Amino acid sequence: MPERRCVITRAEDGTVRIAGPSAGPPFTRAVLDVAGAVLTWPVLGPTGLPAAEIHDVGQAQQWLWAVYGERTAAAVDAVASGTPAAELTLPEQPTALAESAARLALGHWAARWWPTSYLDGIAALEPDVLGLELAALTHECQQLLDHSGELDGTELLEEHLAALGPLIRWRQSAAPPRQLDRVLRLIDDAADNVGLDGEALRRLRSALERDRRPTATPLDLAELFVRQQEFALAAGSHRIATGRVIARGSGPNDWCRYPPGFVDAAEDAVSWTAYALGAGRRIEVEVVADIAAPVGGVHLAAEVHVDGGPPNRVPLARRDDMWTGRADLDIAASTTPGIEVGILLPGFDPGPGADDAAAREAVRALARHRLSVAAAPHDNEAADPDPFLAEIAAATAVEEDF
Repeated sequence: MPERRCVITRAEDGTVRIAGPSAGPPFTRAVLDVAGAVLTWPVLGPTGLPAAEIHDVGQAQQWLWAVYGERTAAAVDAVASGTPAAELTLPEQPTALAESAARLALGHWAARWWPTSYLDGIAALEPDVLGLELAALTHECQQLLDHSGELDGTELLEEHLAALGPLIRWRQSAAPPRQLDRVLRLIDDAADNVGLDGEALRRLRSALERDRRPTATPLDLAELFVRQQEFALAAGSHRIATGRVIARGSGPNDWCRYPPGFVDAAEDAVSWTAYALGAGRRIEVEVVADIAAPVGGVHLAAEVHVDGGPPNRVPLARRDDMWTGRADLDIAASTTPGIEVGILLPGFDPGPGADDAAAREAVRALARHRLSVAAAPHDNEAADPDPFLAEIAAATAVEEDF
């Protein structure tokens, strides 16, 4: 069996690390908080055993052996007690718990970073469908829990129960996804373990107790999982200024500077135009909104730099499918300005990061690949990657949505 090396070190603050911290921007890492540690997988790299930062070795021992093997669990304990850093050889094939944990982490990544884009043709994932599968995976990964509220599947179940009825109907269709029955049984078991009840869960138990009787009528997934909002793209329709254009541009679109669901993930979702209005200068900014973007009460802002100067904030308001805003700029009439525009949510924004355009494009390519796999017949257990139910639903309905 192929093998790989695993390095275990101890930091000055007592944190024990397995391998090194994952490189790349946050949106390229799948992260899972578990008992006594944080596990990290690269979204764009090969899947396998995660990197780990262990802050409580005693807690982590309840799952270390089941993820990395007994030799690694013993080595972590020894390094935490003061022995020198250890280097071990591990099997390349992950354990069953490691595979489930990796899938759970990837699902949480998708809930936070999935690059939904009308402009780039990347369908949105139905949040309730994804949430219920994450609840099922959380139940499957109980050994990783510390029961302090982290990685709590109960909240996921309660929050996303709206999708349970459609999932039951999907199970009764002619060709449901192969993992759907297993997901529903895990949901039933998880609800039973925590004492959750209700009409939807009772219907689930009744359906699981009966033999599945598939219907002959084709199932329209676009209707089954109705989108709360639809795109009505009208880019460029809200321009107000009528002066002479002196500069225009698009991008970049830094996903880390605003919450998920606010802006279309395409790099050219951000566009701006600078006008000369007599002796004055004005900039208008347009940003294509994501389908989940809030309509009122929240305002994005454009951060405008002119010729490398200090930032000017331009408040943006949601109107139809766009965030729009305009502001006067202090630009000499005789110059052609160099303008840079970034989009952020005040109070959330961590500040401008590195130029991650290549990583964002890699994530969009990953999403397109996953959707193409999800659109294929989903009874193949060797499918790589193994799609989530939400990806299958999105891929099946993609022509309806886009």
